Amino acid sequence: MFAVIRTGAKQYRVQEGDILSVEKLDKEKGKRVTFKEVLLVEDGEKTLIGTPFVENASVKAEVVENFKDEKVIVFKKKRRKQYKRMRGHRQQLTRIKIEEIALGTKAALEKPAEAVKEEKEKITLRKPIVAAKRPEVKEEKAKVLKEKKPKEKAPVRKKTVAKITTRAGKPRSKKEK
Repeated sequence: MFAVIRTGAKQYRVQEGDILSVEKLDKEKGKRVTFKEVLLVEDGEKTLIGTPFVENASVKAEVVENFKDEKVIVFKKKRRKQYKRMRGHRQQLTRIKIEEIALGTKAALEKPAEAVKEEKEKITLRKPIVAAKRPEVKEEKAKVLKEKKPKEKAPVRKKTVAKITTRAGKPRSKKEK
């Protein structure tokens, strides 16, 4: 029995007991991960292909470790232009071990423990929104608005005429213009 799962924008063909490296998952070592995005399941004589995912199918895995991949050197060069750039990159990965490929109602009924915890956290984090129902506050605001005076017009500025001077600080004569 094997399945094709999607994680980290990549697809992997997995069997029970396989160890593979996928893009980093936010799980610690020893935690369980459930992949719900199962694209294909092959069970000996029958093959189920999802549109896009197979319903009631999941793949369960355990996180073995989080690590960095080997360094990849990115070198750019434009000839005769004195342009060179060298950068390195190490991709963060997670090594997982496939434990079970569940298919049918068994996979549909089980909810991953992480999802249940996240739902509980969401419920506890929400705070009820209580509006202030004090009539005196509304009355005070209404009084302040009534007492406001209309805005006064800003005073008109006088236009200033700049004197054009020479470098010596003397005013120009009519001949220099």
